Amino acid sequence: MKKRYTLVKAMLGGMLVCAALPPALYWGWDHAYAASTSAVLQSGAEMAQKLTSAMNNRRENITFVYEGKTTNLKSQVQKAIDQAMGSDPYLYYIIDSYAFSYRGSSRSAKVTVQVAYRETLQQTALVNKQVKTILQQIITPGMNQHQKVKVIHDWVVLHLQYDNTYRKYTAYEGLQTGSAVCQGYSLLTYKLLLGAGIPNKIVEGTAKPEGGVAQSHAWNLVQLDGRWYHLDTTWDDPTPSPEGGVSTVYYMRTDAQMRRDHSWTKSYPAASIGYAQTLSELVSRGGQSVPVYQELQKKLDYRLYEEDEVITSAAELNTLVREAAASGKQSLLFRYRGSEKLLKIDLQGLYSLGLENLAYTSSPFDNTGDLKVYVTWK
Repeated sequence: MKKRYTLVKAMLGGMLVCAALPPALYWGWDHAYAASTSAVLQSGAEMAQKLTSAMNNRRENITFVYEGKTTNLKSQVQKAIDQAMGSDPYLYYIIDSYAFSYRGSSRSAKVTVQVAYRETLQQTALVNKQVKTILQQIITPGMNQHQKVKVIHDWVVLHLQYDNTYRKYTAYEGLQTGSAVCQGYSLLTYKLLLGAGIPNKIVEGTAKPEGGVAQSHAWNLVQLDGRWYHLDTTWDDPTPSPEGGVSTVYYMRTDAQMRRDHSWTKSYPAASIGYAQTLSELVSRGGQSVPVYQELQKKLDYRLYEEDEVITSAAELNTLVREAAASGKQSLLFRYRGSEKLLKIDLQGLYSLGLENLAYTSSPFDNTGDLKVYVTWK
């Protein structure tokens, strides 16, 4: 959980994560006859095609006759299932489990594949319908892809809450109940981004909250203008979530930035260029969209990447907070160069300004060795 203490270090991004469970496999073998009433297939490609169509229609029992050498049929069927499931990331993650068996001779066999789904065909249809409605509401004419990613990210964060019962895995459950585990977050994010014409993938791996242990987790990988970025709507959802609470700590991150507390073993496109650099490049090119990119820079607090924004002493911090308080503000986000111990000492010094109820949260600022600090007062 992400908690907030009075002048006590709080963990950022340390909320509960969910299991992205691989489908369970049961394999059976029994010599018998092949029923002639089933579809007859003669290659792995034909098996994959049939299974893909059946799974997309949420068929729970799929049978066919395979004609050919059955010596390696087990691996052929497994490969066909993998291809069918891999044809659509959304399909892959709504399959709860599967099992297959076959009965036959050395030249032919009847294959039976049983599949259990977390989401029915009707439920997926409702997801598609609601996704279309949501996009019509949040995407306005003239928005570019960068703006679309931001509004989709914010919508998911604001409209979902983490399911602490660990029972709601789908986008459908998230939309119907307002609650889901990370798999539901990433599936809904996937559908919304795809519906807005933005290529993206679902990343499967683990995440480790500060001071905690690594747990199974899922998030998205987004492509914009040929570059890939990690997007974790689950970990950008504060817990407990205040009104309008949207974090951007895990918004459009590089591999290096994510590896601080996320890991993955499967092969995914490399996310190697920082989004702050991307926006800076877009601003420097000029054009009518410059105000759009500058607004994104502001919303994402990318001013913190500027070296002259770094706070290095208690005196600088006092000046910064005094000016903020004088303008009526009761909070401040800044980049601090120093240890957590020194930060706490410098923050204690703010009481000399007459401020009350001082509280803060901090997290490492990328791989710079600095801290990203958010302090509040009354």
